[in-house]
Amino acid sequence: MSDAADAQPQAGPVFFDRRELDQILRVYGRMVASGEWRDYAIVGHRDVAEFAVFRRSGDAPAYRIEKRPALRLRQGQWAVIGEGGVVLRRGRELAQVLRVFDSRRFTVVE
Repeated sequence: MSDAADAQPQAGPVFFDRRELDQILRVYGRMVASGEWRDYAIVGHRDVAEFAVFRRSGDAPAYRIEKRPALRLRQGQWAVIGEGGVVLRRGRELAQVLRVFDSRRFTVVE
């Protein structure tokens, strides 16, 4: 006997495609050139892909750029998350979400 769940193909981890990674790495390169960021890590999980940036190696990530395809029809699959888990920007288009790094040195206002 076969279970219905067994008939479904297992999806692999979520990851960035080449265009998405190119956009993210452009922002990363600009921030490295300005001296704000020094390291990054890329992780692909079952439901989320994450690009984490660090001010110093070994620290907690300063920012995380997340791709969650399950949210693409709701609030958008892209998010920039700051220290402490604060969502700085969320949206459906990566370029729009990455604009949070363009304008200014930003701080979270409470």
